[in-house]
Order: sequence, then structure tokens, then C-alpha cells
Amino acid sequence: MKAMLIEKYGKDVPLLMKERPLPTIGEQDVLVEIHAASLNPIDFKVKEGKARFLLQYDMPLVLGNDFSGVIVKIGARVTAYKPGDEVYGRPRKGRIGTLAEYISIHEDDISLKPENLSFEEAASIPLVGLTTYQAFHDILKLQQGQKILIHAGAGGVGTFAIQLAKKMGAYVATTASDRGYELVKSLGADQIINYKKEKFAEVLSGFDAVYDTLGGEALEKSFQVLKPGGQIISVSALPNARFGKEAQLGWLKTTLLSIVSGKITALEKKTGTKYHFLFMKPSGAQLKIIKSYIEEGHIKPVIDRIFRFEEAPQALKYLEGGGAKGKVIVKIK
Repeated sequence: MKAMLIEKYGKDVPLLMKERPLPTIGEQDVLVEIHAASLNPIDFKVKEGKARFLLQYDMPLVLGNDFSGVIVKIGARVTAYKPGDEVYGRPRKGRIGTLAEYISIHEDDISLKPENLSFEEAASIPLVGLTTYQAFHDILKLQQGQKILIHAGAGGVGTFAIQLAKKMGAYVATTASDRGYELVKSLGADQIINYKKEKFAEVLSGFDAVYDTLGGEALEKSFQVLKPGGQIISVSALPNARFGKEAQLGWLKTTLLSIVSGKITALEKKTGTKYHFLFMKPSGAQLKIIKSYIEEGHIKPVIDRIFRFEEAPQALKYLEGGGAKGKVIVKIK
């Protein structure tokens, strides 16, 4: 099969199309012919070696973290799926590689794809959908009427997050530029801060939660908009010691995280708030819930651009350049 891979880490390392063996499947795996994959910031972070603290991979490495496609073969103990089923999913961290013609994936990590979506649209959902679902349902436990700030509302994560927050009955503020204003408004954002003209920390206050997709200064200033007891979830900033303990990273890594996240911990204490770093877990069960939301019309995919399979290197550079409104898709079949 053809696959897009790297042979070593590095920002300028090329993404190469190479022939790879067809994946083998275990008793609880399915073999999927991939029709489309989406690109996410984790892909260029892995490529550049920036995720090595949490993710260790052997080379050569096929990139890609979510997909949609058709099952062509099932393992001996698989009962929930059959060849011909149209599915979407997010492989577990040790089995990534969706920029390929086929993938072997555990049956627990997939769901039937939403019936009202194309393969390209379905491929845009798993990683951002699971990340946001786990942030809002599992950690924040977002309630009707609560106020949440979602950074970069027009981005791949933000476009999904606005819709899910509105589905859960929250009041949504988001940051966007002039280019993204109409998009985030159409998705249901209640308050839009033009980050090129306004400073969100001077405009907003008394919020229950912040969903951070940017890290850095935006994260630090986000503590100012929270009320006491409020919570921040970041998918882009530094993990802290709490994450290290929960993820059972061991004493050394947890201590290092405690040191490098010291400024964030100080802001937590100063503001009486709580900071979480989220590292999403694959879940076919949660993808089924998201499927129902999509089929009921609560959430619709937002796609910026679709690239051909051979254009995957250009697609990754396009995503890394910033400015994409919605998801960047690679059409494989």
C-alpha cells in the first residue's frame, strides 16, 4: 500500500510517499480501506519531534491521526462490524498512521460514520470531536447557562467546540479575526472578540470555563476572565504535574512537568481556578454519541480545504501556516 511517512524527526524533514506492507490485524482489529484523513496540529508536532516527551515512535513513521473509510476485513473476535461497513475513527497513540491506503485498528476505536456525511466530512470529526467531547463532558461537565470562552473559534477545534457548547446550552464567547467572524457567528457564538482589535481579557469576566487551543500568552491571560472556581482546559499548552500523575508518567517526568508549568500553577493559586491539560483518548463509544449529534443536525463539519493524497506534504504546510478556517482534509481514495 502507499503511505505518507517520515524517516526521522525535523521541521524540514520531507513527508514521503512510500510503499509499505499491508497492515496485519489481530483478533479484535478491523482492516479499513481509508477514503479520507484529516490533518491536525499534532501531526506537525509529531513530525518535528515536539511530542517526544509524551509520544515515542519508531522510524519510519506513517503520520495521521483520524480517518474515515470502509472495512475490508475483520478479526476473528469482531462481532460489531462487518466488511463493507463505512466507519470513522481515531487510532490509539501507538497505532497512528491514517495517511495511508489502509489501517489496522482496534474495533473499540471506531464507529459507523454519520450517515449524512461524506467520507471527507466524516474524516474531519474524530480527533477534534473526541477532544472536545472529553473536555466538555468528562472534565468541565459543562452545564446549561454556563459561560465558556473558546479560543480560535474559526479553527479546526474551535468550529466543533462552538457547536458542542451550544448543544449543551452554554453561553459561548470566542476569539476570531474579520475573516472568521461570519463563520463563528453562523455556528452560534454569542459573543465574538476580534483579537486584532480587542483584548479578550479586558472585555470578558466572570466566565465558568476557557477552552484553550493556543497556549502561551493567550492561556496566561485566560485566567483573568474566569470567576473563582472556574476551569481552563488546554490542548496546546504545557502538561502540568496533575497530568503527569494521572497519566502515570513516573516521578521524573512528573517532577519536570511541575517545574516547567510553575507559572501556570501560580496563576491557578492566585485566581482560585483549576487548569487541566487534555490528552485525548480514542473512544468508539463516544464517536457513536457524536454520530447521533451530527445526524440530528446539532453539529456540522466545517472544512477549509481538501487536498489529494499526493499533496499531503503541501496540506501539512498549509495547516502549519495557520489561518485555516475549519479542517484540512486529505482525500486518499
